[in-house]
Amino acid sequence: MRINGKAAAPGAGTSGDAYLPEHGNGGYRVRHYDLDLDYRIGPNRLSATAVLTCVATQALSRLTLDFGEFRVSRVLVDGKPAKYLRRGLKLQVKPVRSVPSGAEFRVEIRYAGNPKPVPSRWGDIGWDELTDGALVASQPVGAPSWFPCNDHPGDKASYRVNVATSSPYLVAVTGNLVSRYQSASTTRWVFERPEPTATYLMSVQIGRYEDLALTGSAWVPETGAEPRGVVQRAAVPPRLRRPFARDFARQGQMMDALEGWFGPYPFGEYVVVVTDDDLDDPIEAQGMAIFGANHVDGRRTHERLVVHELAHQWFGNSLTVADWRHIWLNEGFATYTEWLWSEVSGGESTEALARAWYLRMRAKPADVTIGDPGVGRMFDERVYKRGALTLHALRGEIGDPAFFALVKAWAEENRHGTVTTAQFVTAAESYAGRPLDTFFTAWLDRPALPPL
Repeated sequence: MRINGKAAAPGAGTSGDAYLPEHGNGGYRVRHYDLDLDYRIGPNRLSATAVLTCVATQALSRLTLDFGEFRVSRVLVDGKPAKYLRRGLKLQVKPVRSVPSGAEFRVEIRYAGNPKPVPSRWGDIGWDELTDGALVASQPVGAPSWFPCNDHPGDKASYRVNVATSSPYLVAVTGNLVSRYQSASTTRWVFERPEPTATYLMSVQIGRYEDLALTGSAWVPETGAEPRGVVQRAAVPPRLRRPFARDFARQGQMMDALEGWFGPYPFGEYVVVVTDDDLDDPIEAQGMAIFGANHVDGRRTHERLVVHELAHQWFGNSLTVADWRHIWLNEGFATYTEWLWSEVSGGESTEALARAWYLRMRAKPADVTIGDPGVGRMFDERVYKRGALTLHALRGEIGDPAFFALVKAWAEENRHGTVTTAQFVTAAESYAGRPLDTFFTAWLDRPALPPL
């Protein structure tokens, strides 16, 4: 199971992302996506209509969208037919009339085809078939595999996603389920994601899953009982229900701990999906985390991954990096949360884990600056672990009261926004009450590992 472009049209510009300039598009921002999907599982056939509500940031005679290899049958701009042209993974659109700067406009695209992942340096990423169903794993470039979009993490929008598929299958989308209609052999599921969301964090999961609800700290079948606190749900293959009940039994306590450290959970609900296939790594999505069958063994072997993915709901999803250079802000926080959870749940202390990982990082080549690791090392282990070590060193530098006040304020004050390393440095200096240039230069801008 494999899980884990062309230049923009003249006048449209590019995203300007230093790492992935071929993804994302200039000249406009998307405010809302309305996606109407009809998916046939056996033939892996998707027929869809996407309506994008956008705002022009400059006068546009044409614009481009990131989009996979589908057959496009119609493109409208503000209800009028527009000319369009496919160039690699770009859809170039020329409206009848230019769009003035600052104007809101709507782009409607009707398309169909067999969705498949987008090739990338990290493998094939995006919509993928399971043995019996489908999943979407989009980080960082897979969103165009299933809908036309402005595929850049800094362009966050709200979503409405309508999915029709065979009734025996459960559908989970990164959003709040607002309605479900069954007619004959097909069920239509409608989800809304009101919070600003990056394209790579949108996901669709389709499988023969059992719908479970979390009440207190135990996962039980949906019985109408009211969950306490944050609504937490799961979609799990029936054969994995028993080991899942043990592996995820502490999900409620995790949520309580993370809300204590980082403030209120930032979304309407949290959904865990366990596929019936193995996955190389869990998949991060907004308000959702997806695990493979191999991550469920009934022995809590992978509990650190469970808390890592939950932490991403604050760091990565609610707070999304303005561009990919700042990815340590996602992965460093999620990894450090693993260490914090280990200590409060009776495992190794945060200090012991930091010391152990420091020794392991010191044994590796000093050739990565985690504040700007380069596109080839965005997902390097050192970005994760040295990112966490940076936070642990900062905690030692400014003390526990200031550190935990800082991280809670960081999550709450930037809720549903985009963030950069420079913003975090400024916030840290505010809570430290003094400049921290030397500290952050050593940890983020130099490849050599500083003393812990």
